[in-house]
Amino acid sequence: MTVTTSLPGSSVPSAADRRPWRSRARRDAVVRTGAAAALWLALLGVDWMWAADGGLQALTAWDTALTSLGQITGLASAALLLAQVLLMARVPALEAAFGRDRLVGIHRLVGLWSFNLLVAHLVLITWGYAAGSITAWPATFWDLMWQCPGMLLAVGGTVALVLVVVTSVRAARRRLRYESWHLLHLYGYLGAALALPHQLWTGQQFLARPAVTAVWWTVWALVFAAVLVWRVALPAWRSWHHRIQVTGVVPEAPGVVSVHLMGRRLHRLVEPGQFLVWRFLGQQGWTRGKPYSVSSAPTSRSARVTVAAVGPASTAAADLQPGTRVVVEGAYGRLTRRARTRRKVLLIGAGSGLAPLRALAEGLDYAPGEAVLIERYREHPLFAAELDHLAATRGLGVVRLPGRRRADGSWVGPGFDGDDDERVLRGWVPDVAERDVYVCGPPAWTQSVREAALAAGVPAAQLHSEDFGW
Repeated sequence: MTVTTSLPGSSVPSAADRRPWRSRARRDAVVRTGAAAALWLALLGVDWMWAADGGLQALTAWDTALTSLGQITGLASAALLLAQVLLMARVPALEAAFGRDRLVGIHRLVGLWSFNLLVAHLVLITWGYAAGSITAWPATFWDLMWQCPGMLLAVGGTVALVLVVVTSVRAARRRLRYESWHLLHLYGYLGAALALPHQLWTGQQFLARPAVTAVWWTVWALVFAAVLVWRVALPAWRSWHHRIQVTGVVPEAPGVVSVHLMGRRLHRLVEPGQFLVWRFLGQQGWTRGKPYSVSSAPTSRSARVTVAAVGPASTAAADLQPGTRVVVEGAYGRLTRRARTRRKVLLIGAGSGLAPLRALAEGLDYAPGEAVLIERYREHPLFAAELDHLAATRGLGVVRLPGRRRADGSWVGPGFDGDDDERVLRGWVPDVAERDVYVCGPPAWTQSVREAALAAGVPAAQLHSEDFGW
């Protein structure tokens, strides 16, 4: 362990310092509350549609109860599928308020419920049409698929959604490259699109109410428009406007390189701590984007990303040639000054997870001693000279922790026998509970840091993390 700078006494931020952070926090809280309220209102709306159409009265008999329950599960699944698509539409307000990791977590939870309700809808509605006879279920399903308008499309959409769900299971993700997983995940949009005609052509609640049908069409159109605007049109415009190209590739450590870039107004494209999805034109597999964080505070003309060789695409980054044009999507992530609630900050990173924290250490406003960075690495520290320069010129406190973790579930290395992770953290940063804590690294390691920070008294609102995983 090497402590580059000492930590001076605590300082109290002025009202002027706190006001911008509190204002952003209030806006983000309003967006989060509004998003949650909109989801619950959508679910209540489909419940109302079901009840108004006699859904409760139909529960009195076995076969009609099966059909009625099939209807409400289908409506709820459709509403959640709508929310799921919107969560991944990269809407800037949602990205800023929730952050990428939190949005992905909500997306997975909503998707799980949507899929489970979809399966329940498929089983129950067919069982009800089979007059409650389970033995007649296969034949009834076959007849419905070929005779009801939109049903064949809905089955195709269900198959696409099954593919997405199966490849989202952790065990399956471990066997797939990120690029392959991402490509397969796009089938979720196809599944949602194929399900829509079935809802409007055969859904009893829509057929009886033209106004409700018009609203449903409008909502779906707006959601798909959001996908086209934020995931297609905006990235295309930003790539054209900023005109990014590679200027050079510099080795940082064995298997790690920094790609230096130039463009126009790059400081308006991405903030320190954020990441973009990069496509280096001409590189093999360039059509599949790779998420890399900026590892320095962008200027108007220059930026940098640091890439560890963990797959074919990231390994190929070392061979990028000057002049290579770049297409980007983003920026994403809330590991920025936007999440800040305190004057003092603690940055904790491991491996490639140090990249966004290195950018934050340069881009954040702080006085000497108000910012501390803890780096975990196995053999070769990253950005050593740059961090030493920040320590000398800006008073950044730097703690370097070499070696492997001392045990699974711990985020520190050997040499601290008798001290748990919380005590070790308090030993390095006694006032950790008074700081915003930014964490980035592999998922299991990041979780162990979070647990230690929470145990050390850091409020959850002051803990900001991103996993280097998918």
